Amino acid sequence: MEVIGEKDGLPEIRQKPGGENALGKVKFLFPNSFNIYFHDTPSKSLFSKDKRAFSHGCIRLSDPVWLANYLLRNQPEWDAGKIEEAMNSGKEKFVKVKNPVPVLITYYTAWVDEEGQLNFREDIYGHDAQLTKKMFTRAL
Repeated sequence: MEVIGEKDGLPEIRQKPGGENALGKVKFLFPNSFNIYFHDTPSKSLFSKDKRAFSHGCIRLSDPVWLANYLLRNQPEWDAGKIEEAMNSGKEKFVKVKNPVPVLITYYTAWVDEEGQLNFREDIYGHDAQLTKKMFTRAL
């Protein structure tokens, strides 16, 4: 851990990059008002769990190396070897994607799958209750 500054009289602390960092070897930042980002994880076993809400709003990637190679595919200075080397160096490095891609995040608790089956999942963020209230509360 390291202190990176101070906010409202309290120290701002972050976990340093490295193999034991909960964010894994890489994180992908993208503009959004919720401070959400994609990240690697050293806890790969979590992907086999039925319930997968182990992050605090951020999104764990099962294959961050694939995503890095895809995002940097048009930047010849970032071939697969360079990407692998950077991810395993233990040093923080910021890389700007020259051709940004749009990121759209959706949150579904109900959907119809390829076989026409209706699926439901737990609403871990409580959005369904908020939406229901807005939809079915009568205006006076």
